[in-house]
Amino acid sequence: MNPSRIFAFWPRAILLLPLGLAMAGCGGDLASQTREVEADEYNTQSKRDQLLRATSPTGASGGITLFGGGTEKGQESSAGAGGLGVNAFLWRATLDTLSFMPLASADPFGGVIITDWHAPGGVSNERFKATAYVLGRQLRSDGVRISLFRQVRGPGGWVDAPISTATAAELEDKVLTRARELRSQSAGR
Repeated sequence: MNPSRIFAFWPRAILLLPLGLAMAGCGGDLASQTREVEADEYNTQSKRDQLLRATSPTGASGGITLFGGGTEKGQESSAGAGGLGVNAFLWRATLDTLSFMPLASADPFGGVIITDWHAPGGVSNERFKATAYVLGRQLRSDGVRISLFRQVRGPGGWVDAPISTATAAELEDKVLTRARELRSQSAGR
């Protein structure tokens, strides 16, 4: 073997040795790392409660903080709470307003809330789904958009059906009203 090749190999080996040791320390017994999953971890209400606690607009402990931490008391950050990508009052109000529908996913940084299909009580041949977009960091009337989807059960299964645009506008108005209530409650503390 060529001696120059041996000497070229050692610097790389010395640099990779700590990485290999660190990775070996990350291993361990897989059985000791597993756990039973609690039933409420899959409950949509429990997911909603965790999300509401994490994105509290009042700055309560447990909030999402990424860069820079909190603000001085009495000062509201541009998002309403440190770390959120959207206005925290609009975010919380949207979650509150759509709480009657099961939550499918929520992204507080992108401002998107997607619900799962919901059938109103006593109706088995009609269901609704909503997608809400919190659009900015300020509490403004154009800061939230809600898209509603409706399906009816036909002979071949679920079929998309029209829905009034006024229904989505009513939900947006309820979100804005709730956001103003949350802001006034926060200011009173």
